[in-house]
Amino acid sequence: MFKVFQSSATLGQHLKGLVTVRHYGKPNKKFLYKDGILKDQIYYYPRDNNREIPALEGEPAKLFRVTRLKPVKGLPYWEKRILRGLGLFENNAVAVVKNIPENNARLWKVKHLVEIQPITFKYGEPTEGDIERTFLKEDGECVVVRKLEAVEVANTRLSAAEEIRHAKQRMDGETLRKDSRLKWLNAW
Repeated sequence: MFKVFQSSATLGQHLKGLVTVRHYGKPNKKFLYKDGILKDQIYYYPRDNNREIPALEGEPAKLFRVTRLKPVKGLPYWEKRILRGLGLFENNAVAVVKNIPENNARLWKVKHLVEIQPITFKYGEPTEGDIERTFLKEDGECVVVRKLEAVEVANTRLSAAEEIRHAKQRMDGETLRKDSRLKWLNAW
């Protein structure tokens, strides 16, 4: 029943065959995803093999434009919960997400369902007064439409609109409804 070993080397080989190590912990992403490309101390995992890695210029983007690509039906509850929290649960949903570690961890968990693009400000970040004239393109570029007309022209147009709105000769809603109904009934 007991084996007698002449040297410690044979004992070590015998014990090595008996002992197996299992890893019950969470796998490290570095070893789980081996096809990552290291560039500027960041691992990139491109969706397509032929996709180029964007060049890092300056600071990273402050905001991301996140678009949902795949349907929600059939997903596990935790992925649905993440998509609902990001505002991507509806069809054709697009969300603007802050670039912070908490949001990046959420996006990592649903990276196979979404497309993430950094938002760039070609003409500078919008101020509080520019919010009404700001829109986001599909490629992640945020554009602020500047007004070219003079302020005086805009003020005259606003004052003319206010005068028409408060004029006494202006018909109210009830009169317009009656007039439209009579025209409908007596077309000729």
